[in-house]
Amino acid sequence: MEFARRRRNVLAVLLVVFSLLAAAVLWEVVGTVFFAITVAYVLVPARNRLVNRGLSRRVSSGLVTLGAFGVVSFVVAAMGYLLYQRRDSALALIESLPDSLSVDVAGMTYAVELSEIVAVVTASIQGIATGLAPVLPVLALKLVLFAILLFGLLLRPGATGDGFRRVVPNEYHDILVSLNERIRQTLYGIYVLQAATAFGTGLVALVVFVVLGYESVFTLAIIAGLLQFIPVLGPSVLVAILALVDLVGPTPDPTRAVLVLVGGGVLIGAVPDAVIRPRLASWAADLPTSLYFIGFVGGILTVGAVGFIAGPLVVALVIEVVELLSAEQGAASDGDDGVGPDVDPTGGGGAGAVPDSDDPPAPPTDTPDATDSPESVPDTDGDGTPQ
Repeated sequence: MEFARRRRNVLAVLLVVFSLLAAAVLWEVVGTVFFAITVAYVLVPARNRLVNRGLSRRVSSGLVTLGAFGVVSFVVAAMGYLLYQRRDSALALIESLPDSLSVDVAGMTYAVELSEIVAVVTASIQGIATGLAPVLPVLALKLVLFAILLFGLLLRPGATGDGFRRVVPNEYHDILVSLNERIRQTLYGIYVLQAATAFGTGLVALVVFVVLGYESVFTLAIIAGLLQFIPVLGPSVLVAILALVDLVGPTPDPTRAVLVLVGGGVLIGAVPDAVIRPRLASWAADLPTSLYFIGFVGGILTVGAVGFIAGPLVVALVIEVVELLSAEQGAASDGDDGVGPDVDPTGGGGAGAVPDSDDPPAPPTDTPDATDSPESVPDTDGDGTPQ
């Protein structure tokens, strides 16, 4: 027994060492691997539903991977189009702002200098546009790697979970279940909830910008949708910039400035959140906006673009561990104080006991959909391998 314990400890140390070594050697693609894992986490239920409809594991995984690859490619292409093809329009819009803006408050006039801000933003846009072409081959390779890894993860979605369950002792499996549920809810909140809200924001913004007579309405709508992923600020930043340009730009239009600030602020900034989020909120984790913002900003500043997923996910896991620790501490305190439910020594109060007739019936509990569990998927290939 002692030898087996030492052997497991040695293997655990080797796992940590080689994992760190792999992360150091493959650092350039760690973000792509992490992104593929999180996307697979969300798409497993869709893959399982296709399998349950009679498709093979490989065909189902291939179809889901193809759809995800198409969506990711579209988003990357749209962002590249905005950064490269529309750079002249963006530069013209920013350079049209005055060097200073005078604001009257309580009879006092304050001058807000905009020249330095305009210069910094202009240099940033020019740098991004000129540096985009050299990274296109690397980006294409990462997209291919993303597709291959996603297909492999969807082909056997339960393999990773089975590996963790074998390594972790049985008495800690409830912690794995809690962390797994928190990860699932957080990723659904980021991908499904945020993506649906961003899509709705883009559609509403397109209509608003067409009605108000703006140019490049599709570009502005895409920007509004992408800004929806930024917590707290969101598309309100775009609305404020457009109102400022209409107010102090080369061709002032105060009426449109007021309309876009008030009407656009409500329709673009508030309506998608009020209509879409409540319908999908049950899928997402209950993560406070302030903590989500901290995770979003900190993740992007620390690890780059993939940080908009990694940051909130890490914050959510910290919250889950704190809640588990608090529950354990509360249970320990109740045990020390002698507080807790009475235990029937005959076993009558245990699981499966029949309640008294005077007791109210227990409320029904929601059971997870069988299609969402990788282990529930039959082996339709007939190769005898588990799911």
